[in-house]
Amino acid sequence: MTKLHHLLGAGLLALAFAVSPAMAHPPIAAAPAPSFDQDRADILAMAGTFEVEFDMQESTRWDATYTPLPNKLSGGNEVVRVIEDTGRKIVLQHLLVIEHEGKTMIIKHWRQDWEYEPARVLAYSDRNEWRWEEIPEALRKGRWSQTVWQVDDSPRYGGWGQFESQGGVRRWRSSWTWRPLARRDAVRKPVYDRYLSINRHQPSPDGWVHWQDNTKLGLRDGKLVPIVQEYVLNTYTRNSEFNVKAADDYWAATKDYWTQIRALWDGIAAGGQGIGVAEEAETGTVVSGRLLELADEIKAGKTTTAKALTEARALVAAKVRKL
Repeated sequence: MTKLHHLLGAGLLALAFAVSPAMAHPPIAAAPAPSFDQDRADILAMAGTFEVEFDMQESTRWDATYTPLPNKLSGGNEVVRVIEDTGRKIVLQHLLVIEHEGKTMIIKHWRQDWEYEPARVLAYSDRNEWRWEEIPEALRKGRWSQTVWQVDDSPRYGGWGQFESQGGVRRWRSSWTWRPLARRDAVRKPVYDRYLSINRHQPSPDGWVHWQDNTKLGLRDGKLVPIVQEYVLNTYTRNSEFNVKAADDYWAATKDYWTQIRALWDGIAAGGQGIGVAEEAETGTVVSGRLLELADEIKAGKTTTAKALTEARALVAAKVRKL
């Protein structure tokens, strides 16, 4: 048990694990036989070019003294590329395209790794720590893990679950997953400091949908308690009426650098129980800002990939812990 879980009181455990932690809700009928090929097709269908709408709403307050935030809508354009596909593992890189006053800016966005029937997943365990979570062997068959990585390829959250069809809609549904605060919340210095979430991905006729059910929790008298419920609906609609080439040009110039950065994080995690790295509200991890700047400098021709990697490795060695 991690120190985070030792903080959970009996009341919170009843809230968070009223159903099996392996499933988001108990089955109401026998699950259909898994379809590996269909699963792969649904994951790969998340690649492409999209207009994205982010719809975030705090709804039910669990703390009577808390005032839920107003509904927040935002959006943009995103390019999602398959950067690895070994059959049982698929890696999708998101690139955010921002166009303002005739200029285009590319922001390396989140990354999602999908792995079939994995033995473990790197999951958020407590503030500034991500640890390996074993998946029971009896529950691996036909299931996929999804590990989400931050803009600097540091870990964000990991979960596992299965694809299913209900009511004519096919979706992947995660286990319960812990997550650190998103920057949109962290910059507000809120009374909560982490999320307990269910994560769903489902194809749609126009693209795909990413649905999050987040319970926001904070420490009160040394115990984690729920503060407010948040629902996030991210809708990806296929669209190419924006500067897709700018995103692909950025990736062509920086992909070798980011390949080595991914290997750096993977090496740290694989060599122990997980990863420890401090986070700050504005940037995510304390190394994120500079790692992204180095990629921009490579793209602009201000430095070489080799020189950037030398600095990046030194920075990570100084700021990141192997657990």
